[in-house]
Amino acid sequence: MRLKYTLTGEAKQQTYHALGELLWLQDGKTYDARLEYSAFLIGSRVRTSSGKLSERGLEPARFSDKWRKRDLAAHFERDKGIVSFSANTPSAPLLPDAQDQLSVLLQLSSMVAGDPARFGAGASITLPVVGPRDADVWTFTMQGEELSYLPYDNLQTWKLMRNPRKEFDQKVEAWLAPSLAYMPVRVRITQPNGDFVDQLLRSVDSP
Repeated sequence: MRLKYTLTGEAKQQTYHALGELLWLQDGKTYDARLEYSAFLIGSRVRTSSGKLSERGLEPARFSDKWRKRDLAAHFERDKGIVSFSANTPSAPLLPDAQDQLSVLLQLSSMVAGDPARFGAGASITLPVVGPRDADVWTFTMQGEELSYLPYDNLQTWKLMRNPRKEFDQKVEAWLAPSLAYMPVRVRITQPNGDFVDQLLRSVDSP
């Protein structure tokens, strides 16, 4: 499945526009996900996640984040019970059900699609989440149903929100569409300083 997005963002009080694409491939045993977006002046950014699929969902093996001249990766070393980082930051314990910053949204989609009745308004989902340099624990709260107005179409969606716990945490909002297998049709990430990126679905290519 290929989902294409229109992005609007603000960085250092400058507004920018970009195009994004999420490629999701899985064969029932393994998966590959790739999110790329590019814009004039800011260049392109590519995030990838690959791993296995199990009865518990996604089990990442590698996460990468490439932007400008920086190419960072996190490796899920399950035999050692750790996550190691190419940035030479300290390794982190590999916690049960750990995701990375790309796979987490796909895991949320899978969890909600598998048992929608379990995730009514007010329900929460807590997952360990690995970034390119470190790991943290994210808690998402189901906000309820919303009609999302998107370039693709107006879709009924379920909104999830991760509120910041610490001073430098991001606020993450995700809208999942039941009509598209609960895939994320809108994602908005807000930084502590107010910078944000808002990603809205514009087209879908299904196999």
